[in-house]
Amino acid sequence: MAGRIRDEDIALVRERARIDEVIGQYVTLRPAGGGDLKGLCPFHDERSPSFNVTPSRGFYHCFGCQEGGDVFTFLQKMDGLGFTEAVERLAGRYGIALRYEDGGAGPRRDPQRRARLVEANRAAAAFYLEQLAESPDAKVARQFLDQRGFNRDAAERFGLGFAPRGGQSLLTYLRQKGFTEDELVTAGLIARGQRGGYDRFRGRLLWPIRDLSGDVVGFGARQLFDDDRIAAKYLNTPETPLYKKSQVLYGVDLARRPIAQAMQAVVVEGYTDVMACHEAGVETAVATCGTAFGPDHARVLRRLLADHDEFRGEVIFTFDGDEAGQQAALRTFSGDQQFVAQTYVAIEPDGLDPCDLRLAKGDAAVRELVARRLPLYRFVLHNLVNRYDLDRADQRVNAMRDAARLVASVRDKSKVEAFVRELAGMVGMDIDEVRTEVRRAAAATSGGTLPTTGREEAPTLEGPAVPDVRDPRYADEREALKAVIQYPQLVGDSAADVDGDDFTHPWLSAVWVATAAEPTPGQADPGWPARVGARVADEGARSVVSALAVEPLRAAGAPDARLVDALLARLQELTTTRRIQSVKSRLQRTNPVEQQAEYNRMFGELVALEKQRRDLRGRAIGGLGL
Repeated sequence: MAGRIRDEDIALVRERARIDEVIGQYVTLRPAGGGDLKGLCPFHDERSPSFNVTPSRGFYHCFGCQEGGDVFTFLQKMDGLGFTEAVERLAGRYGIALRYEDGGAGPRRDPQRRARLVEANRAAAAFYLEQLAESPDAKVARQFLDQRGFNRDAAERFGLGFAPRGGQSLLTYLRQKGFTEDELVTAGLIARGQRGGYDRFRGRLLWPIRDLSGDVVGFGARQLFDDDRIAAKYLNTPETPLYKKSQVLYGVDLARRPIAQAMQAVVVEGYTDVMACHEAGVETAVATCGTAFGPDHARVLRRLLADHDEFRGEVIFTFDGDEAGQQAALRTFSGDQQFVAQTYVAIEPDGLDPCDLRLAKGDAAVRELVARRLPLYRFVLHNLVNRYDLDRADQRVNAMRDAARLVASVRDKSKVEAFVRELAGMVGMDIDEVRTEVRRAAAATSGGTLPTTGREEAPTLEGPAVPDVRDPRYADEREALKAVIQYPQLVGDSAADVDGDDFTHPWLSAVWVATAAEPTPGQADPGWPARVGARVADEGARSVVSALAVEPLRAAGAPDARLVDALLARLQELTTTRRIQSVKSRLQRTNPVEQQAEYNRMFGELVALEKQRRDLRGRAIGGLGL
C-alpha cells in the first residue's frame, strides 16, 4: 500500500484545482463583489445565500453555519471523503500523478474508497454501452429505444447500455480490470448468492445515473424479456456509499448548467421522459430514481437554481392526468414551501407523458407542454374543489372547508390572501367567509385559538400595509436607485425607458418619480439627493432617500456608466419578467381554439417579451457579471 502523499504534490493539486470550479459543480455561484462568489450553502438549509467562495485565496466560508475550508475540506464534507481520498480524486480529475513517501505512485487500493467505486461504475457503464451497440442480444433493447423515438446518437448522449443475459459477464470483465468482488458488491454492481457473485443487472436496458460532478454512481435498469426472473419493470442500484436514491436526480449532470442559466428546472417521472425533454430542447429536465420527489431533491435543485430571490427560478413538475397524478401533485404541494422559486405543474390533457407526447406530436409539443404550465397551487385547488358538486349549497361549504385546510397549510403567509380570494371565486362564496374558515383551519392546525375580533388580529392574511423596503425581493430596485441617487452624472440615456412602474415597492417608486422630476446634473453634485428628497411627499419614502444616499453599492470598484446601465437593465428585466408571467397567465386562461386570434396575439407578445428579456439580461450580465 502506498504511503503518505508528498506535500509538494498536495500543493500542486490545491493550485490546479480551482475551488470555484469544484464547488460550482454542486452549487450555483454568482458574483458577490471583489472577486468573491456567493450561493446557497450545501451544508444547511437557507433561503438567503450566506455561502461565500474566494477563489483568489482558495477558501470558502458560510456565514450561516460557519462551515469553511479549502477545496479538499469541501469535498471531504460534501462527499464524505477522507483527506487522502479528496486529494486523489482531484488529482485524477486534473491529470496529476501523485507520489507517495515510500516512493510508490498512483492511487491507493482500498476497496471502500469512493474513487474505486466510481472507477468500477465508470468501467461498468463503458461495458454496458459497448454491449448495447454491438451485442446481438441487445437487439430488443435497440428496438425498444427506436420505438420510443431515440436513435443511436441519443443513446450515446445519455450513455445507455445493455446488460448481457448471462449471469457473470460484467463480473468477469471487471475482474479482468483489477476489481475485487468485494469492491463490486459494495458498488452495487454485483450481488451474492449461494453460488457466489453474479451480475445484478441481466438482460436489461440500462441508464447510468450520474452525480453533479458527472461521476457514474448507479444505474436504472428496465425489463426487456418476459422470462426475466425479477418481476419489477424497473430495477435500480441499491443504496451504496455512492448511490442514495433520496439525493440523486437522473439527468442532473446534463441539466445542471441549463438549470442555472434558464433559472428553471423541470421534474419529470422517468428516464425516457428526461431523454424526450432534452431531445426536444427542454434541457432543464431531471427525474427522481425510483422514489418520490423529496426534501433532499429539493435542496439539490435550490442550490442549482440559486433559489433565493424574486424571479430567481421556477420548478415545473409533470404528472399524469389520472388520480395517481393528482395525488402526486398534492404530495408535492405539501413540500412546495421548500422552494422560494415559483412552482408549477404541467399536464398533457390527453394524459401523455413527455416521452409518449414526443412520439405522438413531436418535439414542439413537449416544449409547449412546459410552456403551458399552471401554478401548482391552482392545479391542486381546482382538483380539490372539483370533487364537489358546486351547484349544491352544502357541497360548496364542504369544498370550501376542505380547500381552506389546504390554504392554511401554506407556510409562506404572504401567499395566503391571494389563495383566499381565488378560492372564494372558485366556490362562489363571500371572501370574508372563506377568510374566516382559513383562519379557523390554521388555528386548528397550530392548536391555537381563533381570534374573534377584527381583521387586524389576522396578520397572516392581511400583512403590513407597506412591506419592509429592506426585504431582499427589493434588492435590485434599491441597488438601481442607489446608483442613480449617488451617481446621477453616470445615468445618461440609461433611464429613458425606466418609470415608476418598474419599482414594485411604493416608496421606491415614489423616489424614482422624484429623481425623474429633478434635473439631472452633468457632474457629481452633493446637493442632488437633498433636492430629490424634497420632492418626495411621503415621510417613509423620504427616509429611503437618505438611506440610499449613504448605503454602499454592492459592486466592487469605482462605479461607471456601464455599471449604472446594467443595474437599470436588471430592473427592467424584472419588469419584463413580470409581464411575461402575466401574459403566460392570460394564455393559460385562453382557449386556443375558440379564441384563436387573441391566443395568437398574446403568443406573439410573449415571444417579443422573451426577446426583450434576453436583451436586457445581456446588458445586465455585461455590467454585473451575473
